[in-house]
Amino acid sequence: MSKVIANMSMSLDGFIADPGDGIDLLFGWMGNGEVEVPTAVEWATFRMSPASADYMKAAMARVGALIAGRHLYDITHGWGGKHPMGVPVVVVSHSTPAEVPEGFTFVSSVEEAVQVASELAGDKDVVIASAKIAQQALDAGLVDAINVDQVPVLLGEGVRWFENLSKTPVRLSNPTVVEGNGVTHLAYEVVR
Repeated sequence: MSKVIANMSMSLDGFIADPGDGIDLLFGWMGNGEVEVPTAVEWATFRMSPASADYMKAAMARVGALIAGRHLYDITHGWGGKHPMGVPVVVVSHSTPAEVPEGFTFVSSVEEAVQVASELAGDKDVVIASAKIAQQALDAGLVDAINVDQVPVLLGEGVRWFENLSKTPVRLSNPTVVEGNGVTHLAYEVVR
């Protein structure tokens, strides 16, 4: 059965980016190992520890569509027209750019994004990879699971993942835990 999953790499103190949207300290685990994990684009081949590689390959195989916010789309320059996951991307935005790459769909609400992404994903999972969109989806009761790639670093400041939740508490199951090199992968189900 498909799920809507919020997934991010996060510092121990809850940040998913530094104050300038930098992520270098949070994504080092994707290049610190000996196992190659290819993606749908040549420029994004990962090299991970065996445990992280197994975890990542299994997760990537389950993804059918992604949801992102307009800010993430803009700072990545639309991933050059193709996201590394190689799946359709639904972008939540108040406006649509003049040119939209094939495989990208722009919508105006989180609810619409989840509906469109779920249709595009079929029986595979939908992954939300954006802080504000994940917060809105959690508040709307649309998230089934939260996957955290917990990185052993304290950033002290930056972009928090769950800073603006309006409907708390959000109860989670006990985590499934996979220990990688420089990261601990935690997968929680949202308890309804």
